[in-house]
Amino acid sequence: MIVTFELDGQEFMAINGGPQFKFTEAISMFVDCEDQAEVDRLWNTLSAGGEPGQCGWLKDKYGLSWQIIPKQFMKLVQDPDPIKSKRVMDTMLKMNKMIVADLQAAHDHV
Repeated sequence: MIVTFELDGQEFMAINGGPQFKFTEAISMFVDCEDQAEVDRLWNTLSAGGEPGQCGWLKDKYGLSWQIIPKQFMKLVQDPDPIKSKRVMDTMLKMNKMIVADLQAAHDHV
């Protein structure tokens, strides 16, 4: 009924609630990535056999939803300048996997 596991140094515990409880987007994992290399590695690994979604979301081959977010996104989207923040948000909304360079360019209006 209970399993513990470790992913990239983070320990998790999962409980089997039985067949009446299915994975939905209400059950998801948020991963705060250090950089684009970590985003790429996790995105490619977790989406293999699953399906990519929008805005950094994906479903793995088991149907579990993950949101893979670079730390830079949170910093850029929280800029006190509402115009910069909106450009970052608008760019992110068009993405599947988040691309840090594109988010930074939107922020800097390059």
